[in-house]
Amino acid sequence: MRSSIVDGMYREAGYEFGAPPQHTSIADCVDDWARLPLLFQPGTAWGYGVSTDVLGRLIEIWTGQSLDVAISNRVLEPLGMTDTVWHCDESRASRLAALYLSDDDGRAVWSEFGALSLQKPQILSGGGGLLSTMSDYLRFTRMLVGGGELEGTQLLSPSTVRLMSGNHLPGDLGALSTGGFAETSFDGVGFGLGFAVMLDPYKSHTIANVGEFYWGGIYSTAFWVDPVEEITAVFLTQLMPSSTHPIRSQLRQLVYSARTS
Repeated sequence: MRSSIVDGMYREAGYEFGAPPQHTSIADCVDDWARLPLLFQPGTAWGYGVSTDVLGRLIEIWTGQSLDVAISNRVLEPLGMTDTVWHCDESRASRLAALYLSDDDGRAVWSEFGALSLQKPQILSGGGGLLSTMSDYLRFTRMLVGGGELEGTQLLSPSTVRLMSGNHLPGDLGALSTGGFAETSFDGVGFGLGFAVMLDPYKSHTIANVGEFYWGGIYSTAFWVDPVEEITAVFLTQLMPSSTHPIRSQLRQLVYSARTS
């Protein structure tokens, strides 16, 4: 990832993979961020930031509920995502997957960060922090494939899903991204409201359909939704950084190559 003066200011303020110890809510963090400068003028570039965390705080304001209660009431319970939680309690501890880092020789080394999931989070973050299972996350992506509907539950309207999965940038991430750590190319890829969006598979050098939307996690996890083929894929693994192996591009090739109709 590219580092900048603004990145350094956030790190000096205590924001790296967490928040300063004196902060106990996302509201505290948002007050801090409002005093820090932006990395660039909105609409001119794209970069990793705290925007989705700010949305988490807005959800609290709009609903009058803490983020965990709002997400549970409005997303998890309606979709039947019974194994998606904010921390791993004792009843689930034996099912918690270990995390690994890649050493200088490319070998997987156990990471202590996985154990943090056994603790209640310091803050509830709109940008991350939930623990889940393959089956639960697949229910979420199946809802997106269904235009916001899953098994009779209409969580989002089809027009909302279309808005979320459309490109909201004045170009692609290849030209507008300020840096990243994924092994995949950003050429021909736009960004919607929370997802990367496939604009040009040829430019991206990948097997995909225009309109596919997706994202990946720092530990090499991935998901995508293809509204053209009406398929979704969820891939969970535990190796950081995600650039260690070309897992995500190879997985897409395997899935689409196996399609016979």
